[in-house]
Amino acid sequence: MKSQLQRLEDLPQLPRTVRLVLVITMHLGLFSAAYAGAFLVRFDFTISDQWEAVMWQTFPWVVGIKVLTFLALRNFQGWWKYVSFHDIIELGRSLAIASAVFVLLNVFVVDPPIYPRSIYVLDFGLSLFLIGAARGSLRLMREAVRRRLSPPGHAKNLLILGAGDTGETLLREITKNRNLAFNPVGFLDDDPYKRGLRIHGVPVLGPITSMAETVQKLVVEEVIIAMPSASREQMRRVVDIAKGTGAKTRILPAVESILEGHVSLNALRDVSIEDLLGREAVKLDTSSLARFIEGQTVLVTGAGGSIGSEICRQVLRFNPKSLVMVERAETPLFFIHRELSSLHESLVPCITDVSDEGRMDVLMARHKPQVVIHAAAYKHVPLMELHPSQAVLNNVVGTQVLAKLSVKYDVKNFILISTDKAVNPSSVMGATKRITELAVLSQNEGTKTHFCAVRFGNVLGSNGSVVPIFREQIRKGGPVTVTHPEMTRYFMTIPEASQLVLQAAANGKGGELFILDMGAPVKIADLARDMIRLSGRTEEEVGIVYSGTRPGEKLFEELSLDEENFDKTRHEKIFVGRTASSDLEQYYQHVDELIECARHDDDLGVRRALKAIIPTYSWAESNVVELSKRRQTPML
Repeated sequence: MKSQLQRLEDLPQLPRTVRLVLVITMHLGLFSAAYAGAFLVRFDFTISDQWEAVMWQTFPWVVGIKVLTFLALRNFQGWWKYVSFHDIIELGRSLAIASAVFVLLNVFVVDPPIYPRSIYVLDFGLSLFLIGAARGSLRLMREAVRRRLSPPGHAKNLLILGAGDTGETLLREITKNRNLAFNPVGFLDDDPYKRGLRIHGVPVLGPITSMAETVQKLVVEEVIIAMPSASREQMRRVVDIAKGTGAKTRILPAVESILEGHVSLNALRDVSIEDLLGREAVKLDTSSLARFIEGQTVLVTGAGGSIGSEICRQVLRFNPKSLVMVERAETPLFFIHRELSSLHESLVPCITDVSDEGRMDVLMARHKPQVVIHAAAYKHVPLMELHPSQAVLNNVVGTQVLAKLSVKYDVKNFILISTDKAVNPSSVMGATKRITELAVLSQNEGTKTHFCAVRFGNVLGSNGSVVPIFREQIRKGGPVTVTHPEMTRYFMTIPEASQLVLQAAANGKGGELFILDMGAPVKIADLARDMIRLSGRTEEEVGIVYSGTRPGEKLFEELSLDEENFDKTRHEKIFVGRTASSDLEQYYQHVDELIECARHDDDLGVRRALKAIIPTYSWAESNVVELSKRRQTPML
């Protein structure tokens, strides 16, 4: 059964023609009242016969010009129940145009013997006031009726953190959607200037540090964070305070939505670990990215992975001619193709191993890509310690194959995705990724293809990273397993990393090793504690256990080698380093030996060859026997 509010919304609407006639008739009355009022105000409410004659002489002109102007500018077609400040601006523009036309006609055509110039200003002001009031009053009456007819129920007391543009927009959304049963009781903001002010009738009560007492005093049930520029420390402080109050805490919205102008209640979500890490939104040079991608055939390897799939999403924003998605795993390729197929008609999913030179040759010959983004790689450190030969065959040989074919088919730009584990590597995975950097940079001389590598740290939420592992452990009740209390890692979000990869590639000239600004390193133990706190539990309830470092793991990751020279680029989050020539010499001398050992599954030979190419690669030969034994037993 329909409520009174629903019946109000379902009232029959007037036919369009009838409505237009009524609206014009009403405006004729308002135009007339404004013009007569202008003369009354000008002459202190006593109009002499002389001025009354002038008024009636010019009356048809001023009213007729306004009606015709409003018709021409479609000003009679606004939906008054949604009237806003934008509509008032449009109303003022239409009246200004009508007044200007009337001035010209009055001077050169009507030409009354005398005419007070102040009438033009008074008529404009009174017209704007009367029509604006008439339109606004309809919306106010409708809102009053809606509030009165709204079904009784419990409205949650709501506290908004952040009295800026985002908070104001959120409040307007809540006011407009009365069915949401929210009762905004106030704002909190650290800007002392805003305290005591009111936004749409809702007061700014004090600083964010007063949240606990405000929640208790006003019986707040939900807190919404509307601070898109909040730092990591601010977010952690807010979450810590909110947790102690018992109020539900949500955030609005994702930073990308703010930048695109989309502030919607549908974007409300729980606070995530990404919010606490406080990564700022990436500022992209969209014009250079459009020149780089638009109309080009782009090939992405590892398209089903966390980074590869996000790169595919970002590439489609810039209208490529086609996108070739290469992936060896069937299921993730199926899902990313299904997700993106509605966005672009020229998507080509290819199930292929990048180290299969024959198959990749066929693909490159068929599609002739101008841009190749190589994201495919084995990335799991402990697993690659058990299978070093496979790490070489996939990471090193796959990169060599793709780089060689890119030269053969005149690819314009080749971009390798690398990792901070390539710096002074202590693992097979890190060593192979350092060699892929050398393999790519060695190809840059004497070719038409611009080769570059982009190095960065961990990405939040990627497959196999600590975030989804911790989340699953917390869901099961714990404990959360951390390798070492002092272990740190660099983190960025998947969209941030993917966007910066494309930006670096678009700015590159060839031969660069780009290094992304990862911000400050984060303690893994602190990350675990934050995730436990966000889940609504305590560290005592879930527990944290330390398992010890595994083979190949380092306590601290680095982003650059000591001998690499840094330069800033046009983008504040992208740096460029250059590789020492001695590294390339070692690569040329020993890479064939490395691959030969890998083809024969000679793990000891692989490690020795890795050491010959990368002197900083550290490993203990005594551990090889133990690792070989582990290959024969199931991994937990």
